[in-house]
Amino acid sequence: MKVFITGATGLVGAHLAVDLLKKGYSVRALRRSSSNLKTIQAVFACYGATALFSRIEWVEGDTTDYYSIEDNLEGVDLVYHAAALISYWPREFALMEKINVEGTANVVNACLHKGIKKLAFVSSAAALGHDVHTRHYTEKTPWKQSTFVTHYGISKYNAEREVWRGAEEGLDVIIVNPVVVIGPGDWTKGSSEIITSIDKGLKFYSDRITGFVDARDVAQATIQLMESDIKNERFVLCAENVVWKDIFAQIANALGKKAPSIKAPEGVLVNLVVLLEKLNRQ
Repeated sequence: MKVFITGATGLVGAHLAVDLLKKGYSVRALRRSSSNLKTIQAVFACYGATALFSRIEWVEGDTTDYYSIEDNLEGVDLVYHAAALISYWPREFALMEKINVEGTANVVNACLHKGIKKLAFVSSAAALGHDVHTRHYTEKTPWKQSTFVTHYGISKYNAEREVWRGAEEGLDVIIVNPVVVIGPGDWTKGSSEIITSIDKGLKFYSDRITGFVDARDVAQATIQLMESDIKNERFVLCAENVVWKDIFAQIANALGKKAPSIKAPEGVLVNLVVLLEKLNRQ
């Protein structure tokens, strides 16, 4: 069976590629001409799967180019859409809408046109509704605009609307909403940035609590859902809710670094607090 992956050079996409190849799937992956393959190669090496890397059929294109999606779905059975732009700068909201929303609409439309059996959309906990008082949320929590919602969250929520539209038009879909994803990959992007910060000697911590999940668990859960008869549902993926201070200490210990020891005061706009708020709703 042949699968098509967008975002394969990213954290979740790379883990999807590893696991799908291990399970015997034929993998075709979309990449931009400027994409760096070193990170995904390192992920494969981390899991002793270097030999499998050469089996990926790479095709050049971009989710914002409809025909580069449609043309590359020939002979494909299943699609895993993991490509996205993660940014928390308001000035990049228009670009996120183009990549995350328009790009997802293109994937959905191409899947419908080519008769794809099932689509998996890797969304985010940032796209979930939440209680502004408790900050708790489930798959069923209604979406509500608030100051808690990031521009990234809005773009992912709007992207999910395109996926649900596809379901209404006859496409079988599943959506996964992972919390903060941790795992081998590019430590300069997304949730992994905190690893780089600690490696460089981050001194501040927060006593806030948020959910974490291993990239391997995200990939495996998504594949299991695709292989099941479940369709047109969404699933929060969270392994454990952890205090940031504790996860910082674990990362520092693994890196052989000193754990952050200064609590970042509430209301002080230090870089750490800004980062934590961003990742908390990623």
